Amino acid sequence: MGPLAGIRVLEVPNLGPVQFAGMMLGDLGAEVVRLDRAADVHRGRGLMDPSPHAVLDRGRTSVGVDLKHPDGAGVVLRMAERADVLIEGFRPGVAERLGVGPEPCTARNPRLVYARMTGWGQDGPLAGSPGHDINYIARAGVLAHVGPAGGPPVPPINLLGDFGGGATFLVVGILAALVERAASGRGQVVDAAMVDGAASLMGVFHGLDQMDAWSEERGTNLLDGGAPFYGVYETADGRWVSVGAFEEKFYAELLDVLGFSDVDPADQMDASAWPALRERFAAAFRRRTRDEWTRVMEGREVCYAPVLTMAEARRDPHLASRRTFTEVGGVAQPAPAPRFGRTPGSVSRAPVAPGSDTDDVLGAWGFAPGEVEALRASGAIA
Repeated sequence: MGPLAGIRVLEVPNLGPVQFAGMMLGDLGAEVVRLDRAADVHRGRGLMDPSPHAVLDRGRTSVGVDLKHPDGAGVVLRMAERADVLIEGFRPGVAERLGVGPEPCTARNPRLVYARMTGWGQDGPLAGSPGHDINYIARAGVLAHVGPAGGPPVPPINLLGDFGGGATFLVVGILAALVERAASGRGQVVDAAMVDGAASLMGVFHGLDQMDAWSEERGTNLLDGGAPFYGVYETADGRWVSVGAFEEKFYAELLDVLGFSDVDPADQMDASAWPALRERFAAAFRRRTRDEWTRVMEGREVCYAPVLTMAEARRDPHLASRRTFTEVGGVAQPAPAPRFGRTPGSVSRAPVAPGSDTDDVLGAWGFAPGEVEALRASGAIA
C-alpha cells in the first residue's frame, strides 16, 4: 500500500514537475486523482498522449473537469473537502481567477495542504512571466556551471529545474506540511518555485565560491570535470567511462590501474598539474574499450562506472539485482523510490486517458449518480 496509503491527492496537471510529483506521491501509496481539462478529454490527450509509455502519468485515476465552467470549479471545491493535498501549477493568480485558489479550497477544508508549483514563484518581478526549466536554472545560477572548459553551458536535460529543483522540493514541502498537520490539525499553502529549489541544490557551491575555492570558469574545478580524477573519458570504441577517485586512497588505486607510477598521489590537489594529467588520463583510457575497462576495474577500489545509456541501464546486472526498474503495462520504467521496510511503494496502474474514471471517482468522492449526470449535461465535467 505504501507509506502514504490513505492520503488523497488532487492534481491539476499543466507542468512536468506537477506530473512528476503526482507520480511520486502515487508510487508512495497516495490516491492521486488527476483533474484533466474537459477539452483534453474531448480530444483524447493531455500533456502527453495517453500511452503506456507516458511514465509520468502512471498511478492515477482521471476526472475530466471544465474549470472555466462555474459548476466545474464547484466540483473541485467539493472534492477538496475530502482531499488531503491539492497540487496546481498555474501561473500566479490563475487558480484564484478560476475560483479554485487556496482561500475557497481551505475554507471548505482547513486541513488541506494546497501545494503550488511555479518556475519563478508566487511573487517577485518575474512571477507572471513564462519560462521553462532551462530559463529557471539559468537565472538561479546553475546552468552557468554545467559544461566543459572553454565550451558553452550545457543543458542537463530538464533534471535540475523541473524535477530536481521543482518536483522534488514540491514533494518535500507537501510531506513536511502533512507532518506538521498531524500536530496542528491545520493545512497550509506550499509555494514551491523551481528557481528556489535549483538555487538550494547549489548551496555547497555558493559556500565554496565565497571562500574563493571555486572558479566561475566551467570545467576547471574539483567536481565539474576540471580534476582529472573526477570526470568522464572516451574509450577505444567511442563510448565513455566515469571515474570519481576523489579520496587519496582511491586516487592511488586509479594511478596504479593506469600504470602511472611516476605520479605521486600526495600531489592530487595540485590544480596546476590537472590539465596535463587529464590529457594523460584521456590517452590511457582510449587504449581499451569501455567493457574492457569495466572488466579491468572489477574488484579495484577506484570509484569507477561505465557510462550507460537508458537502455543499457535497464539491462545492468547490479540494477537488475536491486529491481531498480520495473515493468508496467509492458513498458520498462524506473521502480518507485525510495524503498521502505514495512510499507513498500508500488505502481498502482498504468497511465490512463484523460477523463477515464470520471464517474467512478466522483461516486467514490461523494457525488450521487444524478449529480454526475447533471454535471455532464451542463458541460462541467467530461
